[in-house]
Amino acid sequence: MRHRDAEPVEGVATWNRVMARQLARLTLDNLSDIPVRCQSCVFWELDAVRRQRAEDSGDAGCEKEEWISRTLLEWGSCGRVAYVDGEPAGYVLFAPAGYFPGADAFPTAPVSEDAVLLATAMVRPEHAGSGLGRVLMQTVVKDLVKRGGIRALEAIGDTRGPGKREWLSHGEEDYGQCLLPADYLLQVGFKTHRAHPRYPRMRLELRSVVTWRDEVESALEKLFGAVRPARRPVADPSHRVVRDGRLEPPGAAR
Repeated sequence: MRHRDAEPVEGVATWNRVMARQLARLTLDNLSDIPVRCQSCVFWELDAVRRQRAEDSGDAGCEKEEWISRTLLEWGSCGRVAYVDGEPAGYVLFAPAGYFPGADAFPTAPVSEDAVLLATAMVRPEHAGSGLGRVLMQTVVKDLVKRGGIRALEAIGDTRGPGKREWLSHGEEDYGQCLLPADYLLQVGFKTHRAHPRYPRMRLELRSVVTWRDEVESALEKLFGAVRPARRPVADPSHRVVRDGRLEPPGAAR
């Protein structure tokens, strides 16, 4: 079912119809629309000690809900859920590194002070290759640009993870992994910011993304302006002209 706060985005044409896509902010109301394993996963949200304690006591789900509530209250929107034809199709999770103590355990930590951490992003296997991942990433960038004061989006990649094609085509059993493949991040615009044989820290400069978008839009405007036929001037109906020494009324025919 489509989330009540979902915003429509461009549709996707298939061989026999157009699939409607919407995006909604991640909240407690639609937490059940993300992968089952992610609903109680606190890999990023807690440090190793607290995470183990929560998992052993069966409180991981409650910890996840508390994390979302606190982050929404203190920082604002920290994720998006994508829907296709009203059904959950993917999601993305992001926030300042301080909200993800789990990231401190990686050898390439800490995340830069001027960046926000992209914890994870995924698209359901049946929607792989549809461009939905690109839409999610663009939505995150747009959100961060509007907030201001944020220069980049960073992520911890996994060099042993599958490539973009393999990752997008994974089955249901792999849907909901915590780390993004380094190859996938490279292909969507990230660059290696701090190298590591297994867990490089990747970075996407927001300014470069915005500049690229503006350049493309400017080029398209120039292109369409060059091929668009010039409009013929339309006479002002209130304009009166003198013809053969006589003042003719507005709109008079010759």
